Amino acid sequence: MPSFDLPLPQLTTYSPSVAEPADFTTFWKSTLDDAASREVLIDVRPEPTDLRLLDTWQVTLRGFGGDPVNAWYTRPAGVDTPLPAVVEYLGYGRGRGLPHERLTWPVAGYAHLLMDARGQGDQYGNGGDTPDPHPTTAGGPGPVTRGILDPADYYYRRLITDAVRAVAAVRALPGVDPARVVAAGNSQGGGLALAVAGLVDDLAALICTAPFGCHWQRAIEITDNEPYGDVARYLAVHRDAEPAVRRTLSYFDGVSFARMAVAPAHFGIGLRDTTCPPSTVFAAYNQYGAGNGRPDPPDREIHPYPFNGHEGGEAEQVRRQLRWLRELIP
Repeated sequence: MPSFDLPLPQLTTYSPSVAEPADFTTFWKSTLDDAASREVLIDVRPEPTDLRLLDTWQVTLRGFGGDPVNAWYTRPAGVDTPLPAVVEYLGYGRGRGLPHERLTWPVAGYAHLLMDARGQGDQYGNGGDTPDPHPTTAGGPGPVTRGILDPADYYYRRLITDAVRAVAAVRALPGVDPARVVAAGNSQGGGLALAVAGLVDDLAALICTAPFGCHWQRAIEITDNEPYGDVARYLAVHRDAEPAVRRTLSYFDGVSFARMAVAPAHFGIGLRDTTCPPSTVFAAYNQYGAGNGRPDPPDREIHPYPFNGHEGGEAEQVRRQLRWLRELIP
């Protein structure tokens, strides 16, 4: 697929106005205040694995509405000192899988919490085990269109709340330095990490590649790839729903979350990415920290890969993340 979006010189200055509801801040404050009114940890128990150099625990935390959300907590074996922690979020359709699937961060010496994505896990990988107990409201069957006619019912209200609560959960776990917690992820996971950076004002760092959920209004118009394409396909059938859908999406835009963020940030994007178009990612990156009310913008950097698609820089990008984070958090 050749590059289809704006050329890089335009991307580096692309900073569109994004519709933000007048009650955006109130909406998220009330949502997160309700979640925070409950004790975050439900259960923590050792998980037997065949990995001699790592220890793993099965963690169940309380997410949106007090719903149980499962996660794997993994850290280097035999290390008793408090470690910086990376909370990792998953791509669209993936569940947390098995404990030994995603080991980059704990092998690098970090405590690692991998949060399951409620109601997902059936598209690839080894599945998930966190149901979404809320009834399907008006909207399509896939996660990206569940409850899409009303922001209060929308699926991503629940998932983003889970993601914020995962930060609180890792801070309550043994062996974690609560002042050094990082949000990380790719694609949907990157979008969740970006939302967390906007909603948690004492995060130590953000690491995201090809974050999904940025500049929704443009994304649903220029790509047919899922998940954005699923919204377009829904509107192709429910033609009169467009105003309600666009209003709902405005409460979940990564650009708005990016503007609120204060943590140092590391981004990446493939310039041939038709799943998370580069312009949507640069829209968030170029406005990162611009609305946080602080005099100095947070440190940030982005690594574009001109000949890559949604896979981005793959292992090269991971190496850059590891080196950047080690320098930021020794």
